[in-house]
Amino acid sequence: MTKKHLINSIYRATEGEGIFLGRPQIFVRYQGCAVGCLNCDSKDTWDFSEEMGVSIDSVMNQIHLEGLNGAIKNVSITGGDPLHPSHVPHVLELVKRLKDKKYYINLEAAGTRVVDEIFDLVDFISFDYKTPSTGVKTPLRNIAKLIAQYPGKFQVKAVVADRVDFVSTLEAFKAVSAEKFEENMSMNFPWVLTPCFNNFEEFPMDRFKDILAWNEESGGYFRVIGQQHKWIFGPDQKQV
Repeated sequence: MTKKHLINSIYRATEGEGIFLGRPQIFVRYQGCAVGCLNCDSKDTWDFSEEMGVSIDSVMNQIHLEGLNGAIKNVSITGGDPLHPSHVPHVLELVKRLKDKKYYINLEAAGTRVVDEIFDLVDFISFDYKTPSTGVKTPLRNIAKLIAQYPGKFQVKAVVADRVDFVSTLEAFKAVSAEKFEENMSMNFPWVLTPCFNNFEEFPMDRFKDILAWNEESGGYFRVIGQQHKWIFGPDQKQV
């Protein structure tokens, strides 16, 4: 493989969102994303910057060092978009190398595509449902495919900015539920709501309270989990 891995950063941090909140991990953040979420807090990862290319050996060495010489064995592959077609061969190469070294691998997926060759190998998939405030749509067939092929191996995460986002997520949940129940397939997976915490914004307490209330009033289908790293370090700090 001649083309190098485009890497924005590799760093150790405690997971700040989703069901792994509070777990130390090594984050491998790929450089390059074409999804284009309007409220993205990592727009510095969008450009496919060839000068950020590094070898697989360099990536593995950095993971080992950031993991305190291999003491931490949890890796989260994120971006950017690690499932962009140009990244897929490199992410697949990295996943295979990490599995050989007995790492537990979480993959952060944008929700726009399912890549079986990678999903089959990783230990867990954090799959986005894109809400209206992002300006991007997640095909519900992608979530249905996860339910069918990867039971017990994924969570769905939705960033919620307002009531419109919440209603959209609730409708998506019910639509997927109705389809799967007809096929006698379980909906037993975590669907997480993340209250939006924008750059340069004070802690959105009212938004958080509203989402908690909407969830309760609608039947409590979701787990509401805030972005802990933003509470602690502020919404603009990177690599935390």
